[in-house]
Amino acid sequence: MAFLQNPLHQKGRSLIPLFSLAILCSLFFFLGSYPHRQTPSSSTPSLPCQNLPLNFTRRNNDFFPPPLDFSSHHSLPLPETPKKGHTLDFCPKNFTNHCPCHDPHRAKQFSIDKFFYRERHCPESQDEKLRCLIPVPVGYRTPFAWPKSRDYAWFRNVPFPKLTVYKKTQNWVRLEGKDRLFFPGGGTSFPLGAKGYVDLIKRVVPFKSGTVRTVLDVGCGVASFGAALMDYNILTMSVAPSDIHEAQVQFALERGLPAMLGILSTYRLPYPSRSFDMAHCSRCLVPWTKYEGQYLMEIDRVLRPGGYWVLSGPPISWKTSYKGWERERPDLENEQVALEDLARRLCWKKIAERGPIAVWRKPNNHMHCIQKLNTWKSLKLCGSSDPDSGWYREMESCITPLPTVNDVHDMSGGALPKWPKRLNTAPPRVRTQTVPGISVKDFDEDNQLWKKRVWYYTILLKSLRRGKYRNIMDMNAGLGSFAAALCKFPVWVMNVVPYDAKNQTLGIVYERGLIGTYMNWCEAFSTYPRTYDLIHAHGVFSMYMHKCNTLDILIEMHRILRPGGAVIIRDHVDVIVKLKDAVERLRWKAKVFHSEKGPFHPEKILLVDNSDIQAQHT
Repeated sequence: MAFLQNPLHQKGRSLIPLFSLAILCSLFFFLGSYPHRQTPSSSTPSLPCQNLPLNFTRRNNDFFPPPLDFSSHHSLPLPETPKKGHTLDFCPKNFTNHCPCHDPHRAKQFSIDKFFYRERHCPESQDEKLRCLIPVPVGYRTPFAWPKSRDYAWFRNVPFPKLTVYKKTQNWVRLEGKDRLFFPGGGTSFPLGAKGYVDLIKRVVPFKSGTVRTVLDVGCGVASFGAALMDYNILTMSVAPSDIHEAQVQFALERGLPAMLGILSTYRLPYPSRSFDMAHCSRCLVPWTKYEGQYLMEIDRVLRPGGYWVLSGPPISWKTSYKGWERERPDLENEQVALEDLARRLCWKKIAERGPIAVWRKPNNHMHCIQKLNTWKSLKLCGSSDPDSGWYREMESCITPLPTVNDVHDMSGGALPKWPKRLNTAPPRVRTQTVPGISVKDFDEDNQLWKKRVWYYTILLKSLRRGKYRNIMDMNAGLGSFAAALCKFPVWVMNVVPYDAKNQTLGIVYERGLIGTYMNWCEAFSTYPRTYDLIHAHGVFSMYMHKCNTLDILIEMHRILRPGGAVIIRDHVDVIVKLKDAVERLRWKAKVFHSEKGPFHPEKILLVDNSDIQAQHT
C-alpha cells in the first residue's frame, strides 16, 4: 500500500520559506535603521585647553542626521488645533540691558548696609517676571571672533560711554572712531597695562608651572587682568557688581572673558570651598577688616590650601601712594596693620610685598593653625555648616575648617595635579568619595561618554567645529565632562550646578581646573543680556518641570543668548516634544534629532541654531 502524506505536515513545510523570508526582512529593517558611523576611540588622548586657532577638515564619512518630525501626516483633513500660546512680543527698548535679579529699581527697596542692595534680588511673584523678549540694541553687530575680541568690541553692542571717560587715564577702554572699543589692557593699579603688572606678580606666584589654574578676581573692571592671565593658560572668574562703573561685567563678556555679577556683601560667593588657586583684588575697595573680617574669611573659604591672595591698592604701598589716593597717612597705616593682623589670625603667611602688590599664602592644612587659634582665642573655626554651601548662604565670622590630615606636610583634601593633567585625572573629591555615589570608575566613564556626545554635537552643529563660539554655558554641568570635552576648541565654559541637584559636584568641576557657579534656574542668571554664544541644557527641564514654569527658563535663555547663537537641549522625548512648541514662541527655529544612542533611545536633542539669522530689532 502506498505511503499517505499528512496534509497538515505538507502545509507546514510549505510555510517554512515564508517564515524565513519574514525573519530576513525584519533583520534588514533593524540593521538599516541605524546609521553607519564611526565613533571616537576611547583611547584617544585628550588635548589641553589651548587658545590656538583650529583647522577643521570634513571627513568623508560625516553625516547630518535628518531632524525628527512629530507633526501629524493624515491623508484626511482634520480640524485645526488651536495654538497653545502666541509668539512672545519684545520688551520695551529700555529693557535692552535688563538684568532681572540686579535691577537698580528693585535694589532701592533694600538696605544699603553692607551694600546689601547690590546682592541678588530676583522677582518673587509671577506677575513681576518678564513675559517678553529682550530687544537687541539698535545697530548691534556680531562680536569680534576670539582672540581679536580680547582687544576689540563694537560700541553699539555695549553702548556705555562713561568708562571711556571716567577711566580714560587708567586705560580701561578707549573709543576708536564712532563704533569700535579698544581695550589697552590697563587697570586702576596698572594703567600702563596688565602685562607688566602680571610680570611683577609672577616673580612670587608660579604662573608658568601649572600649579595655578583657577583665579578669582574681585572687582574685575573690564577683566584685563584675567585676559593677561590667559597667556599662562589660567582661567579667571572675574566678579564685579552692577555699580557706577557701568556694565563692567558686560564689557568683560563681550571680550570673550569669563565674568559674572557678584559682590562681597551679605551672602557667600556662589562657589564651593577650596575652589581657586589664587584670589586677586586690585583696588577693589572691599573693606576687608570690617564686619569682623567676614570678607577676608570668605576669600579664605574659597581659596585652596596653599593658595595665594594678591592685593594691590590701599593700603598696600601707602607710604608712596597716599597723596595720589587723597588719604591720610595714619589712616592708611592703621588699615594695613589691621589687615596684616587679620591675615595672621587666618594663619596666612605673607610671602612678599613688592611695589604696589602684597602676596599672602594660605596654609596647606590647619594642624598648626588649630593650635594657634586655641592659644590666641580670637577667631574660631566654623561649626557644622556645609563649607561648600554657596547659594543664599549668609557669611559667618569664622574660619572654614580644612579637611583633616595625618601629617603636618599633607595637603588638606588631597594634592591636585598640575594643569593640564588635572583636567582628566580623577580629582581628590572623587578619589575620596566626598560626593556620595561617584567613584573613579564613574568619573572615567562620564569623561568618555561626553567625548562621544560632543563629537556628535559637532555633526549636528557645524558652527561648533568651525570655532564660531567663545562663551558657552552648561546649565547642568554634572562632573564638568562636557566642558572638558570642549577643551580642544577656543572656548570657555560656565559650568552651572543647580543648588538643589542630587549630587553637588561643583567642587569636582573646580578641582578639574574648570570654573562655574551654583544656580537656581527658577531665577535669572547673574549676567547681562547677549553674553553667551552657546547654551547647553542636559536634563534641566526634567529637573525643573514641577518647580517653576519652563517658559520662564526659556525666556531667560533667550535673554542671555547672543543673536546668532545656538541652544542644545538634551532631555527625554516627552519633554522635548513639549518644549519644541514653547521654543518657537521665542521666535527661534528648532529641530529635534535622535541622540547618538539611536532612534530607540528615549533621550532626544532639541537644537536651536540661529547662526544664519540676523539680529532682530524692534
